[in-house]
Amino acid sequence: MKLISYTCPHCMQYRLDCRIVMKHNLLGSIQSIRICSISKISRSRRFHTDLLRSIIIFASLVSRSASFASSASAITSSLSVGAAPFIRRSGSSIMKASSAVSISDAFDGGNIEHVKNEDGSVFLKVKPDPYTELEKTNHMQYFSFRSRVYAEDKVNMKYIIENAGECSYPSGWPGYTVFYSTDRTTWRRVLDTNYDAEKGHLEWSFDHNNASNGESVHFCYYPPYSYERHLDLIAQCELANGATVKSLGQTLDGREMECITCGDGPLSAWIIHRQHPGENMAEFFAEGLLTRLLGLDTDGAVDGLAKKALSLFTFHIVPNMNPDGALRGHLRTNACGANLNREWCSTGDYVAPTLDRSPEVYHVLRAMDKTGVDIFADVHGDEALPFNFIAGAEGCPNWSERLKALQSSVLGAYCRANSDMQKAIGYEPEEPGNARMAVCSNQIAVRFDCLAFTLEMPFKDCLSYPDPERGWHPSRAAQLGASLLDSFVYVQPNLRSNEVFWSSLPEDDTYVRPTEKYL
Repeated sequence: MKLISYTCPHCMQYRLDCRIVMKHNLLGSIQSIRICSISKISRSRRFHTDLLRSIIIFASLVSRSASFASSASAITSSLSVGAAPFIRRSGSSIMKASSAVSISDAFDGGNIEHVKNEDGSVFLKVKPDPYTELEKTNHMQYFSFRSRVYAEDKVNMKYIIENAGECSYPSGWPGYTVFYSTDRTTWRRVLDTNYDAEKGHLEWSFDHNNASNGESVHFCYYPPYSYERHLDLIAQCELANGATVKSLGQTLDGREMECITCGDGPLSAWIIHRQHPGENMAEFFAEGLLTRLLGLDTDGAVDGLAKKALSLFTFHIVPNMNPDGALRGHLRTNACGANLNREWCSTGDYVAPTLDRSPEVYHVLRAMDKTGVDIFADVHGDEALPFNFIAGAEGCPNWSERLKALQSSVLGAYCRANSDMQKAIGYEPEEPGNARMAVCSNQIAVRFDCLAFTLEMPFKDCLSYPDPERGWHPSRAAQLGASLLDSFVYVQPNLRSNEVFWSSLPEDDTYVRPTEKYL
């Protein structure tokens, strides 16, 4: 006699004590079954009935005889109270027992809708963000899910996101490759990722027979930076010498808007990250920046340039501007659907920022008004362009030779410090006087008459120095974050200078007007 014990996921979700136990003999005939007492309640009985259906494949690993399958089917039929053939809860799916794969996004930052399995293919849809009142749309592009293939049925599966063409940036799919991991630590790219523009499908295949660790594989648009990891980073900063962590306020879901302050220099440097929650590379960037600045991985020891930076600036660093959207698996919006990078001032009758819709921006902007800003960076990720670049304030009413020279100088120094940064490719600059003032970096540039820019990193591989297997990887994003300090220190003497310094800039600091055309 063998004993198999299963824990009901419904009861685990509600922290109830439950076991489903099945006994069967060597011939595979079920001898007895015991279900927890709350199964007397019809809804719970339905969950347990569905669970039994879903575990038939797993149980058959112990005994593959026809009598087992027959007995299990008989039991689930006798218990049936009209339950559906599978359970769907919190966006996850427990598949029919006859299926080979189970898809789940029921975790921090998860996003996918499982549509169906058909002929060796798994059909999926990206879930949209809440409706954005200002932009009149539901943004979507970010996805993150877990695929579990049963051991006896491991196959080469094809995955199809069938609404990729309806996503916010369909131009971001050509040349993009999906990330995957079997341990959620080591991330690689699926090199056969393909975008079928005619069908609007993003497709890739994965040989689960070669999965190196267990049965489950995690696929995503970009590797997750979880809220738990965020809290770990905050805790490290709280313990670091010379750093102060303060909550500037709370989000709509009640999470803290943490800001790390360090340094004692006379100039105020603000760096914010991840206004768009699906742009996870931005918080990896923040981690690299803070690690170098505070010596988080060297027991507090920092290099000479970091020490100099701390003596020149007082840094105010917000690692995650949108923790609610990040936890919910959104691409661009917070909990209620606000695109934070359009909330930095009112647009017509649309009032922003407000505590009811965009408290994240409201609290940070209020803190900036108290400290002033001498240099500012807003760190993002871009879906379409396969390069790192900065977008400046060319369209702002205060754009001048001074700001132009500061922007070209900081970019020149950045390129020298880290070869993953470049000048030529980027957004087409806004025409003079036509800046969108609700965009963060534009608002800060005008509000404080300072050097302010948006820094973008790719979701795709970085074509400056391609690495097809890894693409633009979290570790490189962290390195780019650490290198930001070099550019800040270099430009510091001229940030508030009254001299006409732009007349004698070195050739490496010459302004280059960026273009989006790179092919």
